[in-house]
Amino acid sequence: MATITLTISALPAHVRTARLMAATVARRAGIAATAIDEIRLAVGEACSRAVAAHKLHCPTQPILLQLIDGVGAESASEADGRLPGQVPRVNGSPAQRFEVVVSDRAPAKDAHESADRPLLDGLFLDGDDTPPGGISGFSPGLGLAVITGLADEVRIDPSDQGTIVRMSWPVSAERSPDPSSN
Repeated sequence: MATITLTISALPAHVRTARLMAATVARRAGIAATAIDEIRLAVGEACSRAVAAHKLHCPTQPILLQLIDGVGAESASEADGRLPGQVPRVNGSPAQRFEVVVSDRAPAKDAHESADRPLLDGLFLDGDDTPPGGISGFSPGLGLAVITGLADEVRIDPSDQGTIVRMSWPVSAERSPDPSSN
């Protein structure tokens, strides 16, 4: 299992770098070509959400992006409730996953309440107010709903110390060709 850690500043321009890095690492990890765009979009949503939160609460603090190739029992079991050490299996072989973790340090507003609430609650805002980091008429939680639709497995852990968004996708049996080998 290889982990690449990228620390970005709370600037929208760095979201593009995070998306490109995630797509490149996913391709090398063996993610199916059809899922690369989903990964790029999900990482963009997670990082954009983190950048918007940091701009409001802690603009000088970095955002942490971890790209983990070949997640086995330790990370995947946390996300789906399996017992520690219980590896997911596909056709009798251990399943491998590509995991992306975006961690911010902005306090989650009403973290305890939002953890129990469905992601789509409060999706639309009343009035013409545009929330910070949001689209006019939509709440910032829309990005989390989009991530849930794009990633194979998602876990969102909001707290007073920040929010951790874990996303993962299965690694295909055949690895994608390495574009640098041509």
